[in-house]
Amino acid sequence: MKLRPVSTVEALTTALRTRVISGDIVPGTPLPEQELCESYGVARPTVREALALLVHEGLLRRERNRSAYVPEITEADLADLMLVRRPLEELMAEALAGRRAPEAEAALERLAALPPDEHWAGVVAEHMALHAALLAAVGSPRLDRMYASLAAESQLALIRLKHVYQDREELVTEHRELLDVIAAGPVEAARRAVREHLEWRS
Repeated sequence: MKLRPVSTVEALTTALRTRVISGDIVPGTPLPEQELCESYGVARPTVREALALLVHEGLLRRERNRSAYVPEITEADLADLMLVRRPLEELMAEALAGRRAPEAEAALERLAALPPDEHWAGVVAEHMALHAALLAAVGSPRLDRMYASLAAESQLALIRLKHVYQDREELVTEHRELLDVIAAGPVEAARRAVREHLEWRS
């Protein structure tokens, strides 16, 4: 298999994305272009393009005459996010009750296999992949698109769980139990498991 060369823009975007999702950059902290140029040893156009990509993804926000920054997910934002996510994931549970989702189980195994010193961004990536795979298993492109539109805010929200799941095995166990309940059914048990899973811990 041939490896695709990674551009400087891609490398910088990945580095900044990892720092954002790992919580290394505190929400609200400005990211001045000149400071990023000096820190990473890259030209300003490279920084601008990387920041633009992350703004497009929703992981950064930019306002007129202000440096890009990581938006803060407030308690109100979180409540609203769960308000929208819950019915989507309950639809998933209803559709999948009684059967397994191999791609979600594969994501769970990848999550379980992450090294102890893995960046929180790596944990978030597999966590997101697991939930996205569950939704994709339903086979509804519209449901996939609706769920994908919440991806950036969901990733930012997951930063808040970094201190809750210091023991990675607890996170793995919770998701394994969720997959098992959905696979076993019946529908109401699967829907209840999703509702309980989405009750935010702090």
